[in-house]
Amino acid sequence: MSEEKDLQQLKKEAAERAKQLARERLAAKQAAEQAEQPSDDAKKDVTEEKTEPSADDIALAKKKAAEAARAKAAELRKQKEAAAGKKDAAEAEDDIALAKKKAAEAARAKAAELRKQKEAAAGNQAVEAEDDIALAKKKAAAAAKAKAAALAKQKAKEKADGETDDELAKQKAIAAAKAKAAAAAKAKAAALAKQQAGAEASADSDDELAKAKAKAVAAAKAKAAAAAKAKAAGASGKTPSQQEKTPSPNQPLLDKYVKVIREHLGEDVLEDAYINRLAKDVPTLVAKKETYYKIAEFLKYNEQLGFDYLSELHGTDFQTHMEVYVHLYSYKNRQAVALKVKIDRDQPEIDSLVPLWQGANWPECEAYDLLGIRFKGHPNLTRILLGENWVGYPLRKDYEPYDVEV
Repeated sequence: MSEEKDLQQLKKEAAERAKQLARERLAAKQAAEQAEQPSDDAKKDVTEEKTEPSADDIALAKKKAAEAARAKAAELRKQKEAAAGKKDAAEAEDDIALAKKKAAEAARAKAAELRKQKEAAAGNQAVEAEDDIALAKKKAAAAAKAKAAALAKQKAKEKADGETDDELAKQKAIAAAKAKAAAAAKAKAAALAKQQAGAEASADSDDELAKAKAKAVAAAKAKAAAAAKAKAAGASGKTPSQQEKTPSPNQPLLDKYVKVIREHLGEDVLEDAYINRLAKDVPTLVAKKETYYKIAEFLKYNEQLGFDYLSELHGTDFQTHMEVYVHLYSYKNRQAVALKVKIDRDQPEIDSLVPLWQGANWPECEAYDLLGIRFKGHPNLTRILLGENWVGYPLRKDYEPYDVEV
C-alpha cells in the first residue's frame, strides 16, 4: 500500500512539473515573439490564444511525467530491494557470525570439559599408579620379610639338624662301639668254650657247619632253577618238557658257537650253553671264571664269529652267587650271543672287558657301584652314581641303608 501511495504522489508531482514546464515553454515562446515586436493587437491575440497550453503538450507532458514516475518508482523499488537484500544478507551474515561464535564457544566449552575430564582421569590414573606402586612395594617388603624369616628358620633348622646329626653320630658311634665290644666279648667267650670242648668236637662242629652251608647252597640253586623253569613255562604257555621238545630257531647258531669254541679253546672252557627262552631265544654261553676273558676275546676276534659290538653288561645278585651278563652282537653276521659268568658273592671279582670293548667301561662301573663287583684290569673303576663314601651296595638282596631314617 505504501508503494502505491508513493506512486500516486509521484504521478501528481510529475503532472505538476509537466504543467509548470508547459507554462515555462509558453512563456519562453511569448518572449520570443515579443522580441520580434509584433503589433499590440497581434500580441494580444497571441497572448489570448496561448494563455492555455495545448492538449498535445499536456498529454506529452503527462506521458513523460508518467514514464519518469515509473522510472523513479522502479529505481526506488530497486533501492528498497537492494536495501532489503543488504539487510537480509547482513542479517544472514550476522546470524552466521553469531552461529559461528556460538559454535566456537560450544567447542571451546567442550574442549575445556574434555581437558578437565582428561586431567581428572590422568589424576585418577596417577593416583591408581601410586597406589599400585605402594601396594607392590608393600608386597615386596612383605615377601622379603617372609623370605628372610624362612631363611632364618632354615638356618636355625640346619643348625639344629647339624647338632642333632652330631648327637646321633655320637650315639651311633657309642652304640657301634658297644656292639663291637659285645661281639668281641661273645667271640672271646665262644673261643674259650671251643678250646675247652676240645679240638675233636671243634672239628666235628666245623664239618657240620660246612655241610649245612653246602646243603643251603644246593637248595637255593635248585629253587632258583625251578623258578626259572616255571617262569619260562608261564611265558610260553607250555610245560618245561614241552618247551624242551620244541626246537628253537637259534639252536643251530648255539651249536655252531659251542663247536667252534671247543675246537679252538678246549672241551672244558664252557660251564653250560643253552637257548634263553625268556630273552627271544638268544644263544647263551656260561663261561667258567678263569676262561671268561679268553672266551670273550675269542668271540670278538674269531673270523667265523666276529662279535664286534657290546650292547649290554650288567650284574645280578642271586644270594648264593653273583652273575655278570654280557650281550654281544655281530654286525657282519647279524647274529647275537649272550655270555655269562658266575662269581663268588663274598668276593665278587672278574676280569674287565674294557680292553676288548670300550662300551664295557661305564656298565662295569655301574655294576661295581650298585653290586660291589670288582673288574680286574679296568682303567678307572669308580662309583659313578653314589660316590666313594656311600656305605653298601643298593642292588644286593641283603642291602640295608646305613641311615635308615634318611
